[in-house]
Amino acid sequence: MVLLSFCLFFCQLSSAFAAESVIIKAVGTWGYFTNYQKHEGPFWNERVAQVTDKQIVSEITPQTELDLQGIEIMRLVKQGVFDFAFGLPGYVSPESAIFEGADLSSLTQDIDVQRQVSESYFPTLSQAFKEKYNAQLMTLYPFPSQMIWCKSLVSGIHDLKGKRIRVYLETLSDFVEGVGATPVNAPYKEVPDALLNGSIDCAITGTMSAYTTQLYEIAPYGFKLRVGWGLAFGAMNMDKWNLLDKPLQTTLQNEMNKLTDEMWRETATEDEVALACLSTGPCSLGEIGNMTLVEPLAADLAIRDKVARDVILPRWVKRCGPECTANWNRTVGKVLDLRASIKPE
Repeated sequence: MVLLSFCLFFCQLSSAFAAESVIIKAVGTWGYFTNYQKHEGPFWNERVAQVTDKQIVSEITPQTELDLQGIEIMRLVKQGVFDFAFGLPGYVSPESAIFEGADLSSLTQDIDVQRQVSESYFPTLSQAFKEKYNAQLMTLYPFPSQMIWCKSLVSGIHDLKGKRIRVYLETLSDFVEGVGATPVNAPYKEVPDALLNGSIDCAITGTMSAYTTQLYEIAPYGFKLRVGWGLAFGAMNMDKWNLLDKPLQTTLQNEMNKLTDEMWRETATEDEVALACLSTGPCSLGEIGNMTLVEPLAADLAIRDKVARDVILPRWVKRCGPECTANWNRTVGKVLDLRASIKPE
C-alpha cells in the first residue's frame, strides 16, 4: 500500500514536471539512522534540484517507510519501480557473492584502509551492478563501525562462545560461527524485541545506530571489536541514467562524489562521538547511555585475525568461485596484503 502511494505521488509529480525536468524516484536506507537523515535524504530532496536548476526533480523515501527489508531494492531498481537506490552490497549478495568482496567481516580495521579497499573494488562492483541489475554504480560509502552489543558482560572474544548473535550479512555469520557463537539473521527493527524476549543475546550493528535507537537500554554492554563497516552503495537504473544528457550526468556524478567524501569524513568521526554518548560522555547529541564498553585485548585481536584468515575468507572463496577470487586478490587482496584461498577451517 505504501509502495502504491509512493508510485501515485511520482505519477503526479511526473505530470507536473514532464515538460522540462527528469523525474527521479529514489529509495534510501534506514530512516532512523543518521546516514539517511543527514546525507541521503537531503541530497535527493534538496541538493539535486538546486544544482541542476530543477532539470532533475527528485524525492527519496527510506526503505523503512516503504516496509522494505533491503534485499529486494536492486530488483526493484532493475524493474524501474525506483530509479535510484542506496543500499548495502551485502544485501544483494545472495544473487552473487561478488557483492560481499569490499566488506568482508574483520578484514579491515582502519577507515582509511577501508576506503582504499572500496576504491580498489569499485570497478568490480560497477561491472556487477551493470550485469545483474542494469544499474550505474555511483558511490560506495560506509556506515560507522559494526560492533557487538550484549545483554551480559563480554570481557573478551571467548565470552561470545555459545551466544546467539544478531547478524545481517552472511560474512558476519561466518565471523560469529568462527568464534563459536550462533548467528541469528534478523532485520534491525526486530532487534529490541529479540533481545527482550531472549531469542538473541547480542546484536551486531553500528556504533551510531546503537546510540540513536537507544540500544543501551536493552543491551548495556558493548564489546568494541570492529567486525565490519556496513559498506553501502548508491546506484541508478541504467535506462534512467541514459536519459540524462552528458552535462547532467557529469553534474550528478560530481555532486555524488562530493556527497561520498562528506559521508567518509563524517563516518571517520562518528565512532568516537557515538561511543562517548553510549558510555559516560561527554555527549553532544543528547543523553548518555551509561553503557559498559570493553576494549578488546591483543589476544582478542589475534583470534579475530585468525578467524578472518581461516574462516571468513575461505568460506567467501567457496561462495564466489575461482574467477571472483582471482579478481579479489588483484584488487582488495593487494591493498590488504592478503591472498584469498580455500583453507581447512
